[in-house]
Amino acid sequence: MSSDKLPIGIQSFTEIRTRGYAYVDKTAFVASLVDSGKYYFLSRPRRFGKSLFVDTLDCAFSGKKELFHGLYLSQPEVCWDFETLYPILRVDFSGSALRSTIDLEQWFDRLLTRWEARFDLHKTEGSPGERLISLISMIVERLDNQVVILIDEYDKPILDNLGDPALSTRMRDILKDFYGAIKPLDNYLKFVFLTGVSKFAKTGIFSGLNNLNDITMDRSYSPICGYTEMDLSRTFRSWMSRFNQDDVRRWYNGYSWVGESVYNPFDILLLFSKGEFKSYWFETGTPSFLIKLLSENPRSLPVLDSFLASEELLGSFLIEKILPETLLFQTGYLTIKGESRVGEKLFYSVGFPNLEVKSAFSSLMLSILGGSADISMNQIGLDSILNAGDPNRLRDVFHSFFASIPHDWYRKNKLSGFEGYYASIVYAYFASLGYEVIPEDTTNKGRIDLTVMTRTGIWIFEFKVQRSEGCKDQGPLAQIRERGYAEKYRADGRKVYEIGIVFDPESRNIVTWEVG
Repeated sequence: MSSDKLPIGIQSFTEIRTRGYAYVDKTAFVASLVDSGKYYFLSRPRRFGKSLFVDTLDCAFSGKKELFHGLYLSQPEVCWDFETLYPILRVDFSGSALRSTIDLEQWFDRLLTRWEARFDLHKTEGSPGERLISLISMIVERLDNQVVILIDEYDKPILDNLGDPALSTRMRDILKDFYGAIKPLDNYLKFVFLTGVSKFAKTGIFSGLNNLNDITMDRSYSPICGYTEMDLSRTFRSWMSRFNQDDVRRWYNGYSWVGESVYNPFDILLLFSKGEFKSYWFETGTPSFLIKLLSENPRSLPVLDSFLASEELLGSFLIEKILPETLLFQTGYLTIKGESRVGEKLFYSVGFPNLEVKSAFSSLMLSILGGSADISMNQIGLDSILNAGDPNRLRDVFHSFFASIPHDWYRKNKLSGFEGYYASIVYAYFASLGYEVIPEDTTNKGRIDLTVMTRTGIWIFEFKVQRSEGCKDQGPLAQIRERGYAEKYRADGRKVYEIGIVFDPESRNIVTWEVG
């Protein structure tokens, strides 16, 4: 059913259902979770609807039947028991800013004290975990009913302090005490659901709660948060009719956790409201710890756009050893594109989900890779240069950019020393402006380093770094021609440009620019 009211920023199921906002029915997942098990963990990026789903669970277990009229959960064949009202304990870190262990301990003290007052219980004592055990057993004894525990953004106190690993570790230990207290309470609990951005490591924060069913990469729950194609056509039909569907898909679809891909709901709602294609989700803020991690552990942008990853790489999270690929996937900057087996081991094809993330993330990385160099001025003329088909002016853009990077930046940063630095900058320039950029473009005779598709032309790039004297490699343009890379696109109709580039690590600039 379509609605003209957009639930932008609203995480309350009650408000959405009582004030006429559009709602994408996710209650089938509520029924499935409760029918299938008891303890669950779900990781999804920020602003993907985790909090709304947690609130939907709250309303379902609270017996608010009137809110579910017309939804899946209210269907007679589902047999949801709205008559039994379960005591619900909500833990929500989403609005907190906890910068010390004292802040976290006081936060838990206030929360537990509120619960004690709410159920008219005497003051409990001990650590947060010990108090939770005492409190839940008293609630069950008083109400003669099992308890539901819903925890939203369980990892926020850790993520907010990743810049200080020692503090993050201390925060983790306090959280571990609290979450670990849940396991021995099995007889007292009806349902437990935890959400966060990062996936837990079994040896870390949840080692005491190892009975959680992690549904993060469960195919059947891939669309539990976010909007599917069907959701847009059903719930937002009138809004979608105002836009080209291919453009909407290209900009905001593509997030996948093995199963059906989804659109970012925050982006979709703001697109409908503002009427412009923009990087709404990305502009809400990239975590500072992620920028710091990428600066200290640089990765090649073309490689990030397409690589194979194991489940361990995507799933593990340890404060002591954080890999950029893991964090980029968990925070929503990378997503799963497909699956493949190498021997008996399952690997995932990973890359940027859509144009918004690819473009905005490339702009971010361009600022990191280029120090204080002026990026915007070089970008302005790039489109006209490409449409005019002028390879020599294109060389001037990149040569000027490399020349503008202050020498002192190289002295203070190791970024320029990593393999793929120069190719990453070329990639970032094109991707940041929204061009279709294909790294490691496969042909029947090899892989093109970079292919850039514009409205008027197809640009094939091959990169090499100049080696020491006496060590001569085949030139990049000669490689393009020998392997016939351009043949793949001859029938396209657009003009094909072949560009071979050699970079000099000493002068930190282009020394050879060959045009075919």
